[in-house]
Amino acid sequence: MIFGQRALAALVLAVSLSCPAMAQDVKAVPQSRTEMQLSFSPLVKQTANAVVNVYAERVVERRSIFSGDPFFEEFFGQRMPNRSEKQSSLGSGVIVGKNGIVVTNNHVIEGADDIKVALADGREYPCKIVLKDDRLDLAVLKIQSDGPFDNIPIGDSDAVEVGDLVLAIGNPFGVGQTVTSGIVSALARNQVSSGDFGFFIQTDAAINPGNSGGGLIDMNGALIGINTAIFSKGGGSNGVGFAIPANLVKVFVASAEGGNGSFVRPFIGASFEPVTSEVAEALGLDRARGALVTAVVNGGPAATAGIKPRPGVTAGHRIAVEHPHAPRSRPTTGGIGPEARVTISENGKPHDVSLKLDRAPETSPRDERLIEGRNPFAGAVVANLSPRLAEELRMSTSSQGVVVTEINRGSPAARIGLAPKDIIRSVNGAAIDSSKTLETVMADDASFWRVEIERDGQLIRQFFR
Repeated sequence: MIFGQRALAALVLAVSLSCPAMAQDVKAVPQSRTEMQLSFSPLVKQTANAVVNVYAERVVERRSIFSGDPFFEEFFGQRMPNRSEKQSSLGSGVIVGKNGIVVTNNHVIEGADDIKVALADGREYPCKIVLKDDRLDLAVLKIQSDGPFDNIPIGDSDAVEVGDLVLAIGNPFGVGQTVTSGIVSALARNQVSSGDFGFFIQTDAAINPGNSGGGLIDMNGALIGINTAIFSKGGGSNGVGFAIPANLVKVFVASAEGGNGSFVRPFIGASFEPVTSEVAEALGLDRARGALVTAVVNGGPAATAGIKPRPGVTAGHRIAVEHPHAPRSRPTTGGIGPEARVTISENGKPHDVSLKLDRAPETSPRDERLIEGRNPFAGAVVANLSPRLAEELRMSTSSQGVVVTEINRGSPAARIGLAPKDIIRSVNGAAIDSSKTLETVMADDASFWRVEIERDGQLIRQFFR
């Protein structure tokens, strides 16, 4: 992208919740030997009973090495049976409600057929999954007992500062409940996991395999994060651990308790890219930081608020926006319903606007159709793209056209390499503007097929007979 002179209009935008910031506690460093010898034990006694071990079991079928071998199947007179075995995984969780609501990581319980939690006092209870989301790597469980249970209150992760003392509580390597201490090393870390959330708390409190789903606790005994990932080449703690902020946990738990069945992310209706040093220089910024507004969805919250698809960068308002993940991640912690306050600066003049946090709209009916007949797309399920469908498929919400949502195994579409998320642009010169149009075009008994497919932003042209 090429930018003009410094007079180029800049759009400066920072996302923050409309609620006022909570008052910060007065913090001080130790001033004497006596203060240095203080203990965390009262805090551990206050919180440890609410951190549980999570045991997840899944049944996996192991295919027999002789399965499919004609000789052995003929010899034994039947197909060789597959062997089933149980696999177990171990993680941690935090009880956040007296009624037995437990928060853990999705990867701890993914694919589990049976889930149990063990409390610090040795009691064990079966659990059911209330809500899970692999993109956020969060899951909410419900202990199958009336309780009441010890619980940890969910704190305000926006009040956390770099340098704050924290405790990490979990069950590393399955050795039993373990407490480690450290500080908050950094905030708003991105590119930590394969999910779409990029606003992690970093800590140097020792976190190891098995700590996943455990609690990151502040000095007031409040939950400020769910320990999720580590940076390690050898599998052990290198002092670089990451936790999902408590404010996201709070809205996720509220969604689970509301019985929604799924967690709906607020829709902003804008795309962002990093601010490079060249962009910063063109816009007259003193540093390369923030996110460039590259596209705005017509009729979306950003467009309604007056944000336009022009060069711009996010900047600090209440919470500084350091990278392009922040404008997407920050509103997620607010949930559906409230408004996000946004500061916009055009031509050096800042002003505030509000974004309504709502779910992505389905601007056109998806109209899913299975392509059939004698054609290369037979066996593909296609649908009309909308911001809501694009969100579900983890595509850019500004994408438009007819998208492949599913491919039947062994079908002609699978054999030619068609894949989910492919956008079909044209067939034999005819533009494809809807799933119905594609079905009509593919019904022709053509002797050859010229197709244009968009995949990961690249246009692919192919010819089939």
